Amino acid sequence: MDDHPLFVRGLELLLPVTTDGRAEVVGSTGDAAAAAALVSRCHPDLALVDLHMPPPGGIRAVAAIRRTSPRVRVVAMSGSTDPAPALEALRAGAEGFLPKTSEPEELLPPLLAILDGWAVLPAELLRALLGPSRAASVDLDAEERRLLRAIAAGRSTVDVAEELHVSERTVKRMTAALLRKLRVSNRAEAAAIAGHAGLLTD
Repeated sequence: MDDHPLFVRGLELLLPVTTDGRAEVVGSTGDAAAAAALVSRCHPDLALVDLHMPPPGGIRAVAAIRRTSPRVRVVAMSGSTDPAPALEALRAGAEGFLPKTSEPEELLPPLLAILDGWAVLPAELLRALLGPSRAASVDLDAEERRLLRAIAAGRSTVDVAEELHVSERTVKRMTAALLRKLRVSNRAEAAAIAGHAGLLTD
């Protein structure tokens, strides 16, 4: 979802060629209010949302997509160096953030990583997200660490349920409790904080 036609056109041309047809643009709009409806109609694996779209803006578009298409991975983008909108986007449900560069080619490696289940955040944004006291105060038991590793690896609820030998409902309940314990609002923030605090290692 981007209001810069040249940027979108660059992605349309590059993605199929550079990913051997694995990725392509299936729809685009410069209207933030229409973003969620477009995603529902096109069923993409990934939605890129420019945070600086005209009102109602990218943050609301992220939240609307998350509500109407919860399985779609949402990635926020911005040309600004201000971390505040990116943090807002993560709280609204985005699973990653990428700085908007003038060259779409630079986005390809992180976009493919996101499609593979990774959360991608620039180092500057990680620093803004992480407070030393926040990370250092986290104390997780073995089961919570196992769940957190699965979340950081981008594993689905179904996969995690199989690995932990519990129901999907139990995984959702455990994940919600873990996010509360880490004091974050989504999986991307949880993985970032855990990695910073060294909680992903044995």
